[in-house]
Amino acid sequence: MSDHSEAPVAPVQAFEPPYYVAVFTALRTQDQSDYSETNARMEELVNDIPGYLGMDHAQTPGGLGITVGYFRDADALTQWRTNAEHRSAQKRGRADWYESYTLHVAKVERSHGFVRA
Repeated sequence: MSDHSEAPVAPVQAFEPPYYVAVFTALRTQDQSDYSETNARMEELVNDIPGYLGMDHAQTPGGLGITVGYFRDADALTQWRTNAEHRSAQKRGRADWYESYTLHVAKVERSHGFVRA
């Protein structure tokens, strides 16, 4: 879901469970035409969904990327999954931007974090 040329300052905080995560792991193709623009638009859209909590992303130089989206409840995740622009971007991803991908959705039952003081 994300290009993230700027490194995040910190991972998304731990939230009080339960909440949901969508883990998207993809291997990109060589042709990334319009990917950055579409990705920026997807980030705008998901930020407008009530219950969206944030995202973490990592990318290898070889093109393997992992994006974890955090959602307060199943309804928020469903709103994202069924968003018309997001659905269109998914089709474009399968046609042009991804060699392969997996999506895992899970309900988080335990969560904690650490910050060095």
